[in-house]
Amino acid sequence: MAQLKNLLTDVAGVRVGHATELSLGSGVTTIVFDQPAIASGSVLGGAPGGRDTDLLNPAMTVEAVDAFVLSGGSAFGLDAAGGVQAGLREDGRGLQVGSTRVPIVPQAILMDLLNGGNKDWGLHSPYRDMGYQAFTAAMDGAFALGSVGAGTGATTATLKGGLGSASAISSGGYVVAAIVAVNALGSVTVGEGPCFWAAPFEEAGEFGAKGLPAGFSKSDTTMRLKGVTLTATTIGAVVTDASLTKAQAHRLSITAHDGLARAVFPAHLSSDGDTMFAAATCSKPLEQGVHFAEICHLAGIVMARAIARGVYEATALPVAGAQLAWRDRFS
Repeated sequence: MAQLKNLLTDVAGVRVGHATELSLGSGVTTIVFDQPAIASGSVLGGAPGGRDTDLLNPAMTVEAVDAFVLSGGSAFGLDAAGGVQAGLREDGRGLQVGSTRVPIVPQAILMDLLNGGNKDWGLHSPYRDMGYQAFTAAMDGAFALGSVGAGTGATTATLKGGLGSASAISSGGYVVAAIVAVNALGSVTVGEGPCFWAAPFEEAGEFGAKGLPAGFSKSDTTMRLKGVTLTATTIGAVVTDASLTKAQAHRLSITAHDGLARAVFPAHLSSDGDTMFAAATCSKPLEQGVHFAEICHLAGIVMARAIARGVYEATALPVAGAQLAWRDRFS
């Protein structure tokens, strides 16, 4: 197997594309599957926003998706999936319904309307066009992290949020990878210092190699929020090349939330919209034994790492009063 890039595209048959508008302070990220992927998802935040998320329930009929979309823009950002559908339809993709095809594109959005960017876009929001742009930009190689795509306008309680990704390979040779836009109500670092809550899972200094503090004070575990009534959201996806059922993909999405809870403190609050998708490209048969349990275990780890990477790689928006990035304060 080729060396991992530590990105979602380490799973063969997966492409990622971004549309980034710094003046808007927002963006779109799309995850495109070369072939329909078995998919599910779970929502544990109290203020979610999404499109076609109900069909991901294991009890629902449709089992496979053509793409996922992560977007800023709050409810306005839900237009982005339409742009991705347009691109897929051009390519002849989608669920056959009579004489036409309907691309299946679940989406989750985050709240980035108050970050200082120019949201005076006129009658129609720009997100459908940005969704199409992100689709056409989707590639199977390296892609940018930090303040790009859905992570462009993301913030956290203490530091600029961003778009992160990470990957791992199981003992059975299954690739498990995560992508996430970190826009949390809580904090990803311990207290006021540079150490990430996800530090125990860090590999090869991917988010600064600061480790954990020598000890923890009461202040370190005090709740830090970017606002009491502001809505936030951390949205992402985990993908594997293992052959999973829709019910197993649902379990995988839940374990991705475990990684979120390890990396963001606190998580899953009433004003968060925390949503995790999961998909399986099914290119490798799933063997019996502990392999699925290990895939779930790794899903939590790569999600935690991706969250820390998203904040570590972020840069401040070019607007007055923009939230400082980790590198502004600690590098």
